[in-house]
Amino acid sequence: MKEPTFPDSPLADLCRERGLKLTGQRRTIAFVLSDSDDHPDVEELYRRAVEVDPRISIATVYRTVRLFEENGILQRRDFGGGRARYEVADGDHGDHYHLIDADSGKVIEFENPELDALLENIVREMGYDLVTTRLSVVGRRKAKPRGNT
Repeated sequence: MKEPTFPDSPLADLCRERGLKLTGQRRTIAFVLSDSDDHPDVEELYRRAVEVDPRISIATVYRTVRLFEENGILQRRDFGGGRARYEVADGDHGDHYHLIDADSGKVIEFENPELDALLENIVREMGYDLVTTRLSVVGRRKAKPRGNT
């Protein structure tokens, strides 16, 4: 079976910058992660990677995720539900926050300059310089009002 080919991904570039060797399977996993607009857990990442390259094993995905995490390429997130989920490290897209839908578990990223300023002020008042933030909030959609029909 021929190894899949696809364009380089931002995550693959980050791996090279950190001096990691990019095997074909690591390149596939980097591509799948870069193409994700959510925060997959290892099982979901494996399902997506196998669609690109059926030769990838779950063990390879676990090892690669651990390697990427140890090298500051991925960040582990705990949004509840008992499974660690992953996202590309904040390096190039700055601090952001996570809203977790209490009913579906969906994670929605958001930025808020007012919240940034508030957190900066709180940390400064306590005698520190803000390095980074990690904030997750859980919410439930409000029920839509029923019409008078």
